[in-house]
Amino acid sequence: MIDDDDSGRPAVRVGGPGPSPVHLLFCELARPFGDDPMLDFLVKARGQGVRIETLVRTWDGDGLDTFLFSLAEDFRGWGGSRTWRSTEHDLTLSAEHRPGGYVHLTWGIHDRPPSEEWHFEATTVHAAGEEMRNLAAEIHTFLTSVIQQL
Repeated sequence: MIDDDDSGRPAVRVGGPGPSPVHLLFCELARPFGDDPMLDFLVKARGQGVRIETLVRTWDGDGLDTFLFSLAEDFRGWGGSRTWRSTEHDLTLSAEHRPGGYVHLTWGIHDRPPSEEWHFEATTVHAAGEEMRNLAAEIHTFLTSVIQQL
């Protein structure tokens, strides 16, 4: 869901109910070099016993929203995994279409190079089609909201 983070800036929350839910928060979007296409944001994972965050560096979002829209368009399913990663591999995403019309998204949050000492994964489950389309639209709105802040 698109909402505001603690600073009042746009943010997207991903994750839902479950036995041990982990929620991801995409927030603090910024262009660190002015008009340069480099786009940074924080991704935070929160849940029972989990508090992780990392800065994700992308080139205009690296097509994350386009990747999610493509998953929504293929709501009837696909075989195997589809993957996406950010420019510096600090955020990765693997998608699998499962029987019953659900998409399992495995989000990987990685320590920044050169140390790369840790790696965390959380899986969120989304209904294929409209729910995926909504997630893609929320991520798109988030990634393009920095333009309005300049």
